Amino acid sequence: MQLSKLLTADRIRVPLKAAEKTDVITELIDVLAATGGLADRDAALQAVLKREAERTTGIGYGLAIPHGKSDGCKQLVMAAGKPAEPVDFQSLDKRPVTFVVLLVSPPDQTGPHIQALAKISRLMNIEEFRAAVDNAEAAGELYAAIASHEIGEVVE
Repeated sequence: MQLSKLLTADRIRVPLKAAEKTDVITELIDVLAATGGLADRDAALQAVLKREAERTTGIGYGLAIPHGKSDGCKQLVMAAGKPAEPVDFQSLDKRPVTFVVLLVSPPDQTGPHIQALAKISRLMNIEEFRAAVDNAEAAGELYAAIASHEIGEVVE
């Protein structure tokens, strides 16, 4: 799976306008809705917020991957962004989030959903990728960081 084929530049926001966790999730859901990724925006939003309420998606290294399964989309969709200021996601490492990747997939597409989560997590283990994300000041730069680093990703 290539994240750079799943994520398009029009689904990346740098910077995100939102400053709170729920607002960040809502803003990225709205990005997906505005770019034709969702059949039912409200159903997708509720699925992601429900999952977030169960357990934080702030996994560390300044990354959060809010995600959910919903009939509000026909296939796995992805949006990403960097908040203007770090956001508290109650992350496992207690650090605020500076990079957010949102995933929504239909309930019957577990495989691609898990593959995307794993791929994003592996990329964040690469120091050069984290630096490229931190330095990205525009959507195109963030997209380029993802595209260039996933090519050289070491599979564990």
